[in-house]
Amino acid sequence: MIDGRIIAALLAAMVFATTTGLCDPTSKEINVFCAAGLTGAFSEIGQIYKNETNVNVILNFDGAQVLRTQIENGAYADVLVSGSNKHMQALMAEGFMDNGTVSTFARNWQAIVVPKNNPANIANFSDLDRPGIKIVMGSKDLPITDITMQILDKIAKDPAYGPEYKEKVLANKISEETNINFIVSKVAMGEADAAFAHKSEISSKYAEKVILIDIPERYNVKSDYTIGVLNQSKYKDLAHGFIDLISSPQARAVLEKHGFEIA
Repeated sequence: MIDGRIIAALLAAMVFATTTGLCDPTSKEINVFCAAGLTGAFSEIGQIYKNETNVNVILNFDGAQVLRTQIENGAYADVLVSGSNKHMQALMAEGFMDNGTVSTFARNWQAIVVPKNNPANIANFSDLDRPGIKIVMGSKDLPITDITMQILDKIAKDPAYGPEYKEKVLANKISEETNINFIVSKVAMGEADAAFAHKSEISSKYAEKVILIDIPERYNVKSDYTIGVLNQSKYKDLAHGFIDLISSPQARAVLEKHGFEIA
């Protein structure tokens, strides 16, 4: 027989958990899978959400293609924030997303990133095809990689540069990185002369170590950032609340501070 004192202790523990809020939904945490380039902005937004709701936001930052693969292979997340329509749409088509919650919340232009001391003396994109220039790029399916190819294709169609420009730039590639933070860090540490990067995705860690060079709008490509709730979310009300926060004046101010254009 089970000792009555043990049963009483168990019941008391259950009452304690209930009355102290351990079973309160607001004591839960939500998992947000987020594009690495949004690290600075969403670290702040996650803290705002916690301050307002007392719900912890567990942020997993990585490249959009990595996040997609993790979700497809069973990783748990409540919310996905993607820097790639391609990967978001793929997850929507595969049934992972609550498609009605998916929306574009911000946009971004691209720039060329060079080290602060700019040892290769790069003044604009026309310098990137010079022999010996060391360029770091993203790995296959990373959003910035797709955008870089689009930019190079636009420039290559200009008779002033031609297809050989793109070929020469790609010949200067020294490495491929899996997220934008790794790309920028290579440039900041002087391991590369230049890279293409989302203009507003330079983390505070590297901001003073690099210089951004604008790409003319006629060659540039604007990227969209999307957010949505996953069907697997156990806390959809909390996930919806997080998405609602993104459109608030507070969150918009954070995004604008980090250089994003509000959609």
